[in-house]
Amino acid sequence: MVFNIERPRKAKLLPKVLSKEEVFAIISTIKNLKHRCIISLIYSAGLRRSELLNLKIIDLDSSRNLILIRGGKGNKDRQSIISKELFKHLREYYKKYKPKTWLFEGANGGQYSPSSIAKVLSKASKIAGIRRKITPHMLRHSFATHLLEQGVSFRHIQTLLGHGSSKTTEIYTQVSTQEIGNIKNPLDGFYKYSSDTKYKGNKHH
Repeated sequence: MVFNIERPRKAKLLPKVLSKEEVFAIISTIKNLKHRCIISLIYSAGLRRSELLNLKIIDLDSSRNLILIRGGKGNKDRQSIISKELFKHLREYYKKYKPKTWLFEGANGGQYSPSSIAKVLSKASKIAGIRRKITPHMLRHSFATHLLEQGVSFRHIQTLLGHGSSKTTEIYTQVSTQEIGNIKNPLDGFYKYSSDTKYKGNKHH
């Protein structure tokens, strides 16, 4: 016997983002130089956690404030931007920690631990007074949303994030406070209308 069972539709969830103030508050609570550079770089370049862990020293281009992400999602290379101020901290970090292969290495060498990044971010978020759960990927979403709010084009954001389709990038319009905030609510006209005149139509309710 064959039964045609309808598959449940996959939920389309909006990306969870932080405000700029929340991001800055989180970073400002981190006193450890390595940890601060890690969290700052994820946000500054819109990186996935795996992309940050795979970074090497040679992937940084301080002369152009760019970073090369090798073998990102879909095994594609791309470039992204880095804050000029962050580069200063990265130079300081390099002099202090002297990583050999990977940009961020563990205490015993080798790649830095993915779980350690999550712990650093979680601890900093709590100190900053943010009660909801904050994940590294939320920093990437926040990077994209904040660029959109600054007027950066979809095409450029798509390139920086390494999205294969513009539809993936367009979802950030649904969480951008600027995009949504600029829409005039149709009810706003009611209050001006009600103060200027009274409705003279059918009074039956």
